[in-house]
Amino acid sequence: MQFHGFSSHPRFTRTPLALAVTGGMAFAGLTHADVQVTNEEVASGVESEEATLTVTQVVGGIEHPWAVAWLPDERMLITARPGSLYLVDGDEVTEVGNLPKIDTDEDQKPAPEGGNQGGLLDVVVHPDYENNGWIYFTYSSPGDDDSVMGDDEYGTGTALARARLSDDGSELTDLETIYAQVPRTAPGRHYGSRIVFPGDGSVMFSIGDRGIRYPSQDLTDPGGSIIRLHEDGGAFEGNPFIEAEPGNLRPEIFSYGHRNNQGLALHPETGELWAIDHGPSGGGEQLYVAEAGSNHGWPQVSFGREYDTDEFIGIGEVAPGVKPPVHVWEDTLAPSGLTFYTGDEFPGWQGNLFVGALYAERLHRVVLDGEAIAHEEILLENELGRIRDVRQGPDGLLYVLTDESDGGLYRIEPEA
Repeated sequence: MQFHGFSSHPRFTRTPLALAVTGGMAFAGLTHADVQVTNEEVASGVESEEATLTVTQVVGGIEHPWAVAWLPDERMLITARPGSLYLVDGDEVTEVGNLPKIDTDEDQKPAPEGGNQGGLLDVVVHPDYENNGWIYFTYSSPGDDDSVMGDDEYGTGTALARARLSDDGSELTDLETIYAQVPRTAPGRHYGSRIVFPGDGSVMFSIGDRGIRYPSQDLTDPGGSIIRLHEDGGAFEGNPFIEAEPGNLRPEIFSYGHRNNQGLALHPETGELWAIDHGPSGGGEQLYVAEAGSNHGWPQVSFGREYDTDEFIGIGEVAPGVKPPVHVWEDTLAPSGLTFYTGDEFPGWQGNLFVGALYAERLHRVVLDGEAIAHEEILLENELGRIRDVRQGPDGLLYVLTDESDGGLYRIEPEA
């Protein structure tokens, strides 16, 4: 295997004026000088069990990218956690303006270094985009002090918004936030968040426990839940806790007991909602199938330990009424990004599940047998950096995003 030198791109410096982008203000439609299309091969002859791979950096110089999505014309949208949205059209990169106000720190350190985990998060193009033009995205939304739980003057929550792209691609139009988590809380971590469209007129997305654990078992609080809404907002009929006793349960909750889902994917054959969840210290990362009303246990049921004392968290690894995971990774992965491969470019990967890993800096290929793991292969370990997102592109190839201050989008393809 050969790894070639990565191109050097200066870090995107966020001056106080540039931070105004997160409030939907100036700088709309600027061609961004530091984020650039590179199309540089960085690895060749990468051996895997099913193919020999080539890895190409497609876009570089992105500060902590979070998600990538493709428009029907194969233009790409890439979110960056510090609050930027980029449109990649051929060799041109445009920073899209008119985003909502997003809570983000200027110093965007990764979580292991103590940084705020908030910002601009997932982005997904509506399945019927060609007819409706909607783009959906999640972000950390700041709120007034009367929406904050506790005595803090300032809190944040995960929000879901949708908008359309202007004709010239310079800004968002018809912007509307269709859900904002309330109560908001002060910890700047565990926002989730991934978005999927089940195809039944609903949209689903994840909210983390916000780093305070207990909301995950509180059905009057959306923290630590997967939310299902109508595509234009409002709780989706058929959600499991609508009109359930004692009558004050959140109607938008689909499943609960989650810690911090940063990967959701619909099974291409069954339509089941698969999810990955971050564990606490010492591993305990989980892969599971979320169902309407399912409780996944956190924090009462856990496979990890306290960060400070190394004691086990919760009452054990099983409990009545808690749906067990399909798989538990005992080592720390910090999983982020989840996709089923359905393309033709890698015949041996058909139906496999791919999981990105931040802390472990690798990509997992998971072979399933029903709802069990039959085999697992580790790819690109310590080669690209912290993998934040993994998606299948419209060309049938696999793409990953790296969560670095000089992060990039990489294409994985079979070697010619």
